[in-house]
Amino acid sequence: MASPDAQLATMLKNIPEKTGKTLTAWKTLIAKSGHDKHGQIVKWLKAEHGITHGFANLISAKYRESGDDETDLIASQYAGAKAGLKPIHDVIVTFVKTLGEDVELAPKKTSHSLRRKKQFALIVPATKTRIDLGLALKGEAAEGRLETYNAMCSHRVRLESVADFDKGVKDWLRTAYSRAG
Repeated sequence: MASPDAQLATMLKNIPEKTGKTLTAWKTLIAKSGHDKHGQIVKWLKAEHGITHGFANLISAKYRESGDDETDLIASQYAGAKAGLKPIHDVIVTFVKTLGEDVELAPKKTSHSLRRKKQFALIVPATKTRIDLGLALKGEAAEGRLETYNAMCSHRVRLESVADFDKGVKDWLRTAYSRAG
């Protein structure tokens, strides 16, 4: 009998043949489905896509692993109707990388956390036409484009185009970065 590791490797290799899609394609579909709990994902894969329990369980487990490939996480956020927002995301990330070598980029399933010693910003593709750039600017007045947001990021700026990521937004992002050190 094959070892458990060998069995897992065989199942992973067989996902495209047995399910009709690659693991990456399934991850993208799951991200769009709105399901985030293991049981929900397994049930959805079986009911909506006719996948056997073993493969549904494996695909769900792989989707939920914290070590998901950053490229897959970002790609799933900007798939479909939100594809037009990807250039805004990219210009933010390019700018943030110029702030210092200690910037940590931490993509999640629905957002992209920007950290130093602590999180200083959050990129969220909020709608089909807008990215919310959350900023940790506690104590700053919310006025104009700088709005109050949530507990994690005290403020946000709504970005609907690359042009919206202007000098003012860059200055706020630079300030948030400097406070996170």
